[in-house]
Amino acid sequence: MSNKKHCSFCGRNKNEVSVLVSGQNGFICNYCIEQAHTIVKETNEQENKNHSSVKTSAQLKKPREIKEFLDEYVIGQDQAKKQLSIAVYNHYKRLAHNADENKSVEIEKSNIIMVGETGTGKTLLAKTIARQLEVPFCIVDATVLTEAGYVGEDVESILSRLLMVSDYDVEKAERGIVFIDEIDKIARKSDNPSLTRDVSGEGVQQGLLKLLEGSIVNVPPQGGRKHPDQKYIQVNTQNILFIAGGAFDGIKEIIERRMNKQAIGFSSEKTNKVEDDSYILDKLDATDLRNFGLIPELLGRFPIVTHLDKLDEATMLRILSEPKNSIINQFIELFRLDGVELSFTEGALQKIVKETMEKGLGARGLRGTTEKVLEKYMYDIDQLGGSLVIDESKIEF
Repeated sequence: MSNKKHCSFCGRNKNEVSVLVSGQNGFICNYCIEQAHTIVKETNEQENKNHSSVKTSAQLKKPREIKEFLDEYVIGQDQAKKQLSIAVYNHYKRLAHNADENKSVEIEKSNIIMVGETGTGKTLLAKTIARQLEVPFCIVDATVLTEAGYVGEDVESILSRLLMVSDYDVEKAERGIVFIDEIDKIARKSDNPSLTRDVSGEGVQQGLLKLLEGSIVNVPPQGGRKHPDQKYIQVNTQNILFIAGGAFDGIKEIIERRMNKQAIGFSSEKTNKVEDDSYILDKLDATDLRNFGLIPELLGRFPIVTHLDKLDEATMLRILSEPKNSIINQFIELFRLDGVELSFTEGALQKIVKETMEKGLGARGLRGTTEKVLEKYMYDIDQLGGSLVIDESKIEF
């Protein structure tokens, strides 16, 4: 009987293994179970990868659905949300189309550039849309980039960050979204030729051209500078969507000058006397960004230009309390964990908004102002009762 008790797969006897599981017509040992589990797992992962690599047009959420999702997290900025929803939908529809072997037309990608003051929601829009699409997403700061050979980071380090968030899965990274923040800080310093090389401005813009258009780039796995003995990972940027954002301080004056360029001489009056900031930004086009200092070659690789409106008091008030992950809801949850029911009066919220707007920090400043209001209560959290109501009298700056 003991002779029969051996693994039907590898032939090991019962005394050579830890576990021997019996079946109807044989046995299997723990070693073969582990090996079988690994094979099944790898097969399933490969199948899932093949199925999920490119969604079909039917599986993709339509622009209206994408915007509705953005509405839950981002208040206002309807025009920017519409343009972003359309651009992202078309981009991933393009990937599904290009995966079709019978295609007759090759569709090229359309990168996006967003113009808006600090705290208007540029980064939040890009983050939220990436979360909905379940694709790798990374934010890079253009201010740390310099031309190859100078102190700073090479433009290829942008893709190093995307690889990191993709767990170094190249195929996954090649379908991701990269948000380049502070793109306005790499604008050409001036139109006049200079003896000193503009290594952090125009030099970086020229370095970005290859990445944005779509090419195979050698990426240092750990980022930073390239060196000859380093191993590189090759990444094809053809299907990576690039979204750039910047405050572009002074762009309104450039737009106004272009709109009123016919007005020459002392007797001339402005043809369009505009005071409304949002109206001015509505007239934004690539010409203004070129006058700001972005080179034409770079602008050609960002065919979609959108803008975010300056936040008014009513919008800031909605941002503070309405979204799913609003700052007020976050603090309510934070206090709830200590058994304290936190609430705010309408007057208190208005006071927080006014203080933030005076600082000129946009929506980002709301968290800092709210933190300051709640600081002493968070410090004495163990001494608070079951509820805490914040009204105007409890707010001091």
